[in-house]
Amino acid sequence: MGRKFEYGCMKALHINGNDLTLEAVHDVAVDLRPVLLEPDARQRVKQARAVVEELVASDRASYAITTGVGKLSDVRIPAHQIRQLQLNLVRSHAVGVGQPLSIAEARAMMLLRANSLAKGHSGVRPVIIDALCEMLNRKVTPLIPSQGSVGASGDLAPLAHLALLLIGEGECIEDGGKVIGGAQALQSAEIAALVLEAKEAVSLINGTQAMLAVGTLALLAAEVLVDSADIIASLTLDALRGTDVAFDERIHRARPHPGQLKSAANLRRLLEGSELRESHRECSRVQDAYSIRCIPQVHGAVRDTLGHAREVFEIEANSAVDNPLVFVSHIHQQTNSGYEPVRMSSAVLSGGNFHGEPIAFALDFLGIALSALAGISERRIERLVNPSLNEELPPFLTPEAGLNSGFMMPQVTAAALVSENKVLSHPASVDSITTSGNKEDYVSMGMTAALKLRRIVENARYVLAIEALSASQALDFRRPLKTSKPGQRAQAMLRSVSKNLGADRVLYRDFALIADLIASGGIRSVLD
Repeated sequence: MGRKFEYGCMKALHINGNDLTLEAVHDVAVDLRPVLLEPDARQRVKQARAVVEELVASDRASYAITTGVGKLSDVRIPAHQIRQLQLNLVRSHAVGVGQPLSIAEARAMMLLRANSLAKGHSGVRPVIIDALCEMLNRKVTPLIPSQGSVGASGDLAPLAHLALLLIGEGECIEDGGKVIGGAQALQSAEIAALVLEAKEAVSLINGTQAMLAVGTLALLAAEVLVDSADIIASLTLDALRGTDVAFDERIHRARPHPGQLKSAANLRRLLEGSELRESHRECSRVQDAYSIRCIPQVHGAVRDTLGHAREVFEIEANSAVDNPLVFVSHIHQQTNSGYEPVRMSSAVLSGGNFHGEPIAFALDFLGIALSALAGISERRIERLVNPSLNEELPPFLTPEAGLNSGFMMPQVTAAALVSENKVLSHPASVDSITTSGNKEDYVSMGMTAALKLRRIVENARYVLAIEALSASQALDFRRPLKTSKPGQRAQAMLRSVSKNLGADRVLYRDFALIADLIASGGIRSVLD
């Protein structure tokens, strides 16, 4: 009798292909929530599988079931070679290179693939989905190289590396980065390696789950960033003695973009009761620079972009994205007790739901938006440190400028990150390159867009960390006047990991700690 595996105390997620949320993806990928196939979904999967098995038994030509794939779709595969075809497809497509995806990204891929198969249009056996769930539940994570996908026929190479582990091949990555063989990993977890049957290989490797997994985790991180950016910007505004008049609700109701309204409301709340604001309410300055005055317009546009991407990703997470797709419907007949099913009708249709364009566009749009979020943050940093733009604070926020450089170089780092983001935010989805003997002649480059976005998110987080510490330093110079109560809570969090800068010291560790604080949702919690 096999040993028991403890799945933790989190309630299991029951997948059915229709209602997976991005938060649930995070729960499974990061927090190790267990996953099971919903019973009703299991029945749908069985019905679609029966259609595939009937096709094989009848020896009719059907793409990727009794034929080769891609340019080789006109090659018939006899019944006795169908299992070998599955092996060959997985092995031949596992050609990824480069740094592996993180464990969280790989786990998100497995969940998204399992949920898509659970929709009941892929024609796989339920055991395929069960095996993916058990790998998740027992922390058996495939090593998936990040490069090699052009984003149509989906993410073939990354998904093939996932499928390799299912058949007891490939490699597994453990916590801490240790890599072990796939067969050893399955054996240790008491999971049986699978022998794939007709259509199952193409159903596993055909889809958008790699770009979607990376993009989903990046989007969730970006949602934390934009809330944190409102809080950090409010500290900067108060330190620069800016005005909150520009956040008056009447202004934003006159241009009611949802994200703009949200950020403006956040700023009003974050600045309410600030002694600093009250100290200059009757000053002669009429309005602030754009990087201060237009925070709601810029941050709000980022929010709306994130909202659009969330909608796209949630649709994709609950879509059937392999090819061909199996459709089963029931023919009903009226009886004395109502309408009852009398027979099933089925169809196997070849299409292009694997094409990553919807995701690629959203990923590129996210990259552009987050580059702007970092860009306006860097401009606020410049206003904090530059004596030409700010005569009230010490040059570069240091008490002995000249002897000390203070925050001179952190602004340079922020500028470097912002400029890197400008390069990275060039859209990948405008590119295409022909593959598979010109059969796959227009591709999405969605995985490239996802990998760029991941880097942009990280860069933006560090820029905001630099702004946060710069604003906190500036607020120290405004004492005894205090910022608002929410601002004081945010500054206290910052000071818990980074003390005031008197004489010059090494700051790179401080920025890393603040970036971690932002990523964890610590700064964002001020809005709770």
